[in-house]
Amino acid sequence: MADVLGSDELSAALVDLAGWSGGTDGIERSVTAPSFLDGIRLVAEVAHVAEQADHHPDIDIRWRTVTFRLSTHSAGGVTKKDLALARQINSLIG
Repeated sequence: MADVLGSDELSAALVDLAGWSGGTDGIERSVTAPSFLDGIRLVAEVAHVAEQADHHPDIDIRWRTVTFRLSTHSAGGVTKKDLALARQINSLIG
């Protein structure tokens, strides 16, 4: 099982993760897409990389606003797996 990050380690990591915030129980980022369909395309792209990583975010879609929330449920909080997926999501957002 992956280790949950401490608050200091997480705070340091969030400095390099543009748009992400949260605490040791979970991190999230919201994105406003140019259109509803662009938001859905982004969700599909994230779903693809999440499936490859076998690590899946919680995703909330509100018209053009898409919110991604990451936490390793089996570990009970944020782990390095969440940070890695957050980096991949950021690369898809551009």
